[in-house]
Amino acid sequence: MIIDIHGHITPPELFKRLPMPPSLADIDGMLEQKARAGIDLTIVGSPVGVGTMMRLPGMAKMEQTPEQLRGFHDWLAQTVAKHQGRLKAYAYTNPFGGDKMLQDTAKTVKDGGFVGLIVNTSVDGEYLASERAGSFFAMAAELDVPIFLHPPAEPVGSTSLQDFRLVEQVGRHCDMTTSFAALVFSGYLEKYPNLQVIGAMGGGAISLLPNRLDVAYKPSHWGAGPPQTAPGPGRGQPGQAGPPAGVPAGPRYENKISEKPSTYLKRLFVDTACYSVPTMLANLQLLGADHVLFGTDSPPASAPLQESIAQIADLPLAEGDKQKIFSGNAKRLFKLT
Repeated sequence: MIIDIHGHITPPELFKRLPMPPSLADIDGMLEQKARAGIDLTIVGSPVGVGTMMRLPGMAKMEQTPEQLRGFHDWLAQTVAKHQGRLKAYAYTNPFGGDKMLQDTAKTVKDGGFVGLIVNTSVDGEYLASERAGSFFAMAAELDVPIFLHPPAEPVGSTSLQDFRLVEQVGRHCDMTTSFAALVFSGYLEKYPNLQVIGAMGGGAISLLPNRLDVAYKPSHWGAGPPQTAPGPGRGQPGQAGPPAGVPAGPRYENKISEKPSTYLKRLFVDTACYSVPTMLANLQLLGADHVLFGTDSPPASAPLQESIAQIADLPLAEGDKQKIFSGNAKRLFKLT
């Protein structure tokens, strides 16, 4: 069995007013194509709710009313029911949308049979390490469903990229990487140990950073300096002497985690929609096969499905580990029978 945890579909009426890849509307065609490739189930959602991932003036900051989101989720639930056994869905929310939105999201998940949450790695330039995301993570921990982190239409710094293709393939990749790193340092993974967070795009480049993040945890290369925080578990180490007179103090920091960042990195999950065997191998080395889930980002991604499957099948792994990636891990995380 193969379960694709990363797909997208869009209500037909949105195509009348927003630009987006046509494949997002062809649900029957998508399911037929995946069945031919051997993919049995796809978990779908929208990382922009009732918006589009295409760069449009003002679209990144578009407010979505509760009525709009309710209508979208009703359509999504009906579509899943129509294709029972072949589709499951994520509920979309804005982690900074306020208590009313989060309450509506929790009700949507409980009442509509959604198997997880899909949220952006950053929202209008703000990462989920923000204190404003505290209510969201508390809700997710209570719901006990996976969180699928997906880059936004406008990742941090994308205004500097004029070529939209670079926004899609580079800017969002970087946003995913930074969001994972910031999440580790935020303390939310420590506060809510049952959180199951999955990174799209193979988690970006996070598997290349465990040692750098551990160095950042206690940046001893700044040498002697004024005390940064009070000593204690998870706190920065106090310096031994202050800087010379007239020289500003070095960076100040407060650690919100009690262990090295690499410890928390190993609790994260990633999909395989990175289109890179070296990235997959690095993810496997860091996370292990238990924390990697098959995902294609299709639709709308156009990478051939057979190639995505072959990349996993050809990995130097035991057959049991390949089956975990193809379906076992998804069954466990999303509580699928």
